[in-house]
Parts: sequence; structure tokens; C-alpha cells
Amino acid sequence: MIRSVMVINTQGKPRLAKFYDNLPVEKQQELIRNVYGVLCSRAENVSNFVEAESFFGPETRLVYKHFATLYFVFVFDGSENELAMLDLIQVFVETLDKCFSNMHTILDEIVFGGQVLETSSTEVMKAVEEISRLEAASNSISLVPKSVSNWRSR
Repeated sequence: MIRSVMVINTQGKPRLAKFYDNLPVEKQQELIRNVYGVLCSRAENVSNFVEAESFFGPETRLVYKHFATLYFVFVFDGSENELAMLDLIQVFVETLDKCFSNMHTILDEIVFGGQVLETSSTEVMKAVEEISRLEAASNSISLVPKSVSNWRSR
């Protein structure tokens, strides 16, 4: 199970933090600080896999990729494959590259409740476009008749 997904900039500010365990906000902030502390102290030429047991509990690992000024981090337990998680980060980044404004929606299409839903960037983009289309259609629907709305503007 995926325990957490984080996007942290190189200054340590979280741009996205999603926890799939029910944790208090203070604990989430502590975990983000701990993860950033580990990442910023690692050399560029070392493995992208880190033991995270001291932060997240037994059999927990962390995989990350550093792109430009952002760290993309997935924290997961022993039931997930490390290389699959690294590939999932790549799918997330590729999809964000196509549609950055929907970061949370994209993540929710890839991972939901700590379980991987989709591994194809193309399929994720189709779902995000459909969601955007439905949101736009629902925003254009008015529940107030025009005669009433015209009356209010007088």
C-alpha cells in the first residue's frame, strides 16, 4: 500500500502532500520535514530508494525522483515493488507535464486510498479531461430560472 505521496520543492516547502493513513496534521508536517531532511542531504549519485522505517514504521520504504526544483516522493510498504513505484512517479510527472493545473485530480486518478488505480499516462489524461469537461458542463447549469436571476440584478 502506498502510505504517502509528496511533492516538495528544494527549499523544503511541500507543493503536494497526500497521506493515505489517518494522521494528525502535526504528524504529517513532521514527516514532511523528516523526508525533506533525508532528501536534501543525499548526494546526486546515490540510489533513489530509502528505508523509511524510522519515520513511517516497519517495512516502509521511500522512493523519490528529483526533477528541476522538485522532489517527487512515494512512501510505501512491503506489498509494493520499488521499481513499480519509481515507474509510477514517472507516470505522475509525465502527466503533470501535460496538465499541471490539475495536480490533485491527476494523483487521484493514479492512486486512490493508497492503491494504484492507473499506470498509463494516456488513460490518466483521458480521465482528467473528462472530469474537466463535466465540471465545465456543471458550472454552466443554473438552478435559478433566468426570470428570477434577472429580477435580482435590477
